[in-house]
Amino acid sequence: MRRTFNLAEWSINHRPFVTFVMIMLLAAGAWSYSRLGRAEDPPFTVKDMIVQAQWPGATISDTLLQVTEKIEKKVQETPYVNHVTSYTVPGRATIRVALKGSVPAKDVPGIWYQVRKKVDDIRWTLPQGVIGPTFNDEFGDTYSVIYGVIADGFTHRELRDYVEGVRSRLLLVQDVNKVDIIGAQDERLYLEVSAQQTSGLVIDRSALVRALQAQNAVAPAGVVRTAKEDIHVRVSGGFASESDLRRVNLVLHGQLVRLSDIGTVTRAYADPPQPMFRVNGQPAIALGISMREGGNVLALGDNIKREMVSITNGLPIGIEPILVADQPYVVSHAVGDFMQSLVEALVIVIAISFLSLGLRAGAVVALSIPVVLATVFIFMDLSDIALQRVSLGALIISLGLLVDDAMITVEMMIRKLEEGWTKAKAATHAYMTTHFPMGTGTLVTVAAFLPIGMAQSSAGEYLFSLFAVVAVALIASWFVAAIFTPLLGVVLLSEKHRTRHEPGRGMRAFRAILLLCMRWRRATVALACVAFVLAMVGLTFVPRQFFPSADRPELFVDMQLPQNASIAATEKPFPSSSGCCALIPTSSVGAPISGKAPFAFISRCSCSSRTTPLLKPWCSPRIWPRGSGCTPASSARSRSSFQRRSGASTRSKWGCRWGGRCSTA
Repeated sequence: MRRTFNLAEWSINHRPFVTFVMIMLLAAGAWSYSRLGRAEDPPFTVKDMIVQAQWPGATISDTLLQVTEKIEKKVQETPYVNHVTSYTVPGRATIRVALKGSVPAKDVPGIWYQVRKKVDDIRWTLPQGVIGPTFNDEFGDTYSVIYGVIADGFTHRELRDYVEGVRSRLLLVQDVNKVDIIGAQDERLYLEVSAQQTSGLVIDRSALVRALQAQNAVAPAGVVRTAKEDIHVRVSGGFASESDLRRVNLVLHGQLVRLSDIGTVTRAYADPPQPMFRVNGQPAIALGISMREGGNVLALGDNIKREMVSITNGLPIGIEPILVADQPYVVSHAVGDFMQSLVEALVIVIAISFLSLGLRAGAVVALSIPVVLATVFIFMDLSDIALQRVSLGALIISLGLLVDDAMITVEMMIRKLEEGWTKAKAATHAYMTTHFPMGTGTLVTVAAFLPIGMAQSSAGEYLFSLFAVVAVALIASWFVAAIFTPLLGVVLLSEKHRTRHEPGRGMRAFRAILLLCMRWRRATVALACVAFVLAMVGLTFVPRQFFPSADRPELFVDMQLPQNASIAATEKPFPSSSGCCALIPTSSVGAPISGKAPFAFISRCSCSSRTTPLLKPWCSPRIWPRGSGCTPASSARSRSSFQRRSGASTRSKWGCRWGGRCSTA
């Protein structure tokens, strides 16, 4: 008769090697745990793109027929597109391209490339004067840290120069991917022609523009070649300041006229202003810092704080960086809460093991748990799965399951020891009689989580770490129960179990109920079916919400003025900060075109020691996307990407809902 290979017997016969492997697993698991990234939520791919084109001066009808429809029809030819939605205002077309949820994340960049290529193919068919189209598909990039830099006694231009220097230094910090400047106002040179001074002259505006462009043109002037070197010839006369522009001489109808004689040249900021940023009611420029993929947000926060201390010491008095959004602080508390729950669950499981199995048998089960967790941490490190809400939740779920196999093995060994068997023989018998049922039960439990891992959707991508961690933990627990637990039992268990204990009251009651169910098997099956049907009916009354409600103590105030409201008119209703709750006008990279109403005003009302107003994300309770689009699970407090970009009123057909995606209403 062919003998089946016995893992427990092999483990006992190779005790030094198995002990070495167990120690190495524990050491590698501890090292992998220290390398795991920390995040609040798992990453996911936003499968939306914004295509925007501007046609200054066009009516809404012309923009719709000659720009919006052409781009829409071409984009619809792209494979895997779920739907295309557009929002058109006079002179501007905004098209949102949404992919199907089943599109794999790795294929999304290639599809966006196809969208760009198809739109570029029809660029020549768009009317002359159309600016763009431009594309935005970077909604998945998030700011981990945001600093607002305020200045007292410095101009906005001087502040921007210092902020640019701070940005250059922050880009060198480890794990920093991008640093964006938010709220900076571009400078302009304005020429105002006086009608009084030009009343006797006939000035052609286009000729004036051409003359100024020719004066400031950058064109090759030639090269002088000598026997030893080439000397490039540079033509002077370019504009270096507004005074150079004032000294330009123009030829008008045969007369030489200086530009300063017919108008004034002034330097000012863009008007209407670009998206603005304020901290505590003061004008500021913000630095949005995003982390590289797979980085540790806690380490990033520490590195940035150390660098900002050095940077602040070198800034002049009056320029002060203020920490506005601190994602590492939030992640630290979120991960800390879950780690506390994980430790509590671990202590409860170990305590129950000691109480139910005894000191020696409980010690065998308790020592099996770190080996399984070490294996899981090694897998998470190799798979780039960070410690976040979903993966930590998976570990908590696994704790109640991964001890089952070890308990079964130990119980079988104790039973055979009570019958007078040796420890080695009891261990090998425990494997022979339990390895197949334990393996089958493990695979069935893993299969229960398989729909999450195989789901081709954003929800499946978000929750994939739940399936991966639970599956690896359960499979690892089977191998630990088959290889390491028998060896630990041989070392720790005692062979003095010569008398079998009589079952207690609980076991006798269980046996009585079991025999009753087996005797009335048809009634038992019918009762189980009825309970299943009632459970399915009751499930329909359970609220469905993919993302939980935000639990941060913050107050969001969202104000939408009429579509033609200016940015100055939007600022007036809001006073400067006072007391604990302060209203803060803010904006982001995806803010409206200048001259439109800012899309949101945000405040944090929390009378704790941390009273600095905290700027929150638009489309997620936990992250602030760099782009302007709504991410999956965006908050009801935010507006859609089109409302934010175009300054649309709240009657727009786009909206974001609690726990849902941006969708058409």
